[in-house]
Amino acid sequence: MSTPVKVSVIYYSATGTGTEIANTLVAEAEAAGAEVRLRRAPELAPDAAIDSNPAWRANVEATKSIPEATPEDVVWADAVLFGSPTRFGNIASQLKQFIDTLGGQWAQGQLADKVYSGFTSSSTAHGGQESTLLALYNTFHHFGGIVVAPGYTDGAKFADGNPYGTSHVDAQGANKIDDVTRAAAAVQAKRVVAVAQALKNGANA
Repeated sequence: MSTPVKVSVIYYSATGTGTEIANTLVAEAEAAGAEVRLRRAPELAPDAAIDSNPAWRANVEATKSIPEATPEDVVWADAVLFGSPTRFGNIASQLKQFIDTLGGQWAQGQLADKVYSGFTSSSTAHGGQESTLLALYNTFHHFGGIVVAPGYTDGAKFADGNPYGTSHVDAQGANKIDDVTRAAAAVQAKRVVAVAQALKNGANA
């Protein structure tokens, strides 16, 4: 009997879109047989900025019970799904700051040979979703990680149209997470678990 794959879902979300995608990925990975940790990147913004947007403050309060990510959550995992909203075509500083704490683990080779994948959101269509994921994936190459994008491996991916990862256009909160995004997240989670399981089984053979 195979040992279950260990998956960490580590994300940053300001107003809650990323939180919903992360929760969907967790549920789908668990349904695929994985042991999953959900972790959030620490918030860096000052209270004045957070309080300027009621949705931002609401998400901060709603996610207080989710543990903050630590380097051990990456070392522990066989696969890591990182998520961030688009910030000028790149990942948010909150997730970048967490990733930048992983230098010691990287130097010891503890981040290599794991499966990595990413998810994102933006306010507008063509708002930098693909460039955000590709920028995130540059980090995984430095880790010596194995990038597992969903690709167009399932019909659901032709509906959301992003082969690089799960993404959602939230239109400043007007577009809630829908079945298209949930289906895309399900494809990604199942593919990540399947590839990580195959690698794990091969390593243990």
